[in-house]
Amino acid sequence: MFAVTDVSMLALVGLGALLAGFTTGFSGFGTGLVASGIWFFVLPAEMVPPLIALASVTGQIAGIITTRKSFNWMDARPYLAGGIIGVPLGVFALSAISPFALRNFMGLLLISYASFQLLRRIPEKVSRTGNGLIDGMIGMIGGFLGGFAGLSGPAPLIWLQLKGGSNDSQRAIYQPFNFIVLMLASLGMLASGQMSRTVMDIALICLPATLIGSFIGARCYIGVSAQSFQRIVLTLLLASGCVLLLH
Repeated sequence: MFAVTDVSMLALVGLGALLAGFTTGFSGFGTGLVASGIWFFVLPAEMVPPLIALASVTGQIAGIITTRKSFNWMDARPYLAGGIIGVPLGVFALSAISPFALRNFMGLLLISYASFQLLRRIPEKVSRTGNGLIDGMIGMIGGFLGGFAGLSGPAPLIWLQLKGGSNDSQRAIYQPFNFIVLMLASLGMLASGQMSRTVMDIALICLPATLIGSFIGARCYIGVSAQSFQRIVLTLLLASGCVLLLH
């Protein structure tokens, strides 16, 4: 049973928040993916999604500050439209699913996402134009995952990488999408009663650690190969997903 006064568990929660924030500040994504690999081991499963949503919004702050002038709102519109539809569906699903199923879902998502990114060889397989309807559907999937587990990023990020383009052009779309969708997801979880008093107490520990980690990650990004770092992170995510399923 988790208790807010359990120092060892709180230390692991804080460590997960710090590492997740660092990853997001460094690469522009990954708060929920990294945090879930640790938090599911020390927290009740139903507490993890709302904490991920809050930490993800906080982890985006460093990226928002540094990239806000380059946001591509025009191309982000179909993703946001789909995301707005998907968020309440995800929040509803979260209130109906069992913690056991949630852990298995998260394990499968971590394995699928990390495997795709590690094995991906061809940078562009789909047309980069004329996919507004598909962009909206991808945004809906991201919104659903954001409302369900605080993980709005993987679906649009994978789709944007398939479409190709520079990292900066992709980030100009998925960063504002993630920030807005996760804000909506946090509000939805609050309205549905997912943000319990215990969740908010733990958030007081998580959010400062996430914010510190995100600014450190943003500073460390300068002059470092993002590709090498991301491969290390993806390997850890893959291992975390496997352990979640085995657990």
